[in-house]
Amino acid sequence: MAYSVRELLARLIKCEAEGEGDTGMKAVATVVMNRVHVAEGEYQRVNQGDLRRVIFQPGQFDCATETLGGQYNPQNIYNANPEQIHYDIADWALAGNKVYNIVESLWYMNPFVPDCPVYFPYNQSGVINSRIRLHCFFDPTPLYSQT
Repeated sequence: MAYSVRELLARLIKCEAEGEGDTGMKAVATVVMNRVHVAEGEYQRVNQGDLRRVIFQPGQFDCATETLGGQYNPQNIYNANPEQIHYDIADWALAGNKVYNIVESLWYMNPFVPDCPVYFPYNQSGVINSRIRLHCFFDPTPLYSQT
């Protein structure tokens, strides 16, 4: 069954950020939509403004794949069963809303340590913006436009 973009985004939000509270889930949704609308760099070139391409771009979201490291990944969007809050946040993001301090962020990650790295990804195309609960959020550096 082919999911609508709303359904895919709600499932991704649940899978990637359910434990991060409303603001954390909205911040993750903001990053996803920033990748849809970015005017340059890898995400524009590869995904061309298509939310499905953003979600399923290889190596981007662990929840968008059924296998990780050659093993079954049970925490994936196909197993996620979104609740109303996830649909509400998906609708909020699809309507163009953003978390106020994540307006340019293209990446987030959980470092599994107390401090966020200064740069992510490690090619230094992103620089730390802020942390919301367990996720660190990164804005593009000038290097990003060359990706």
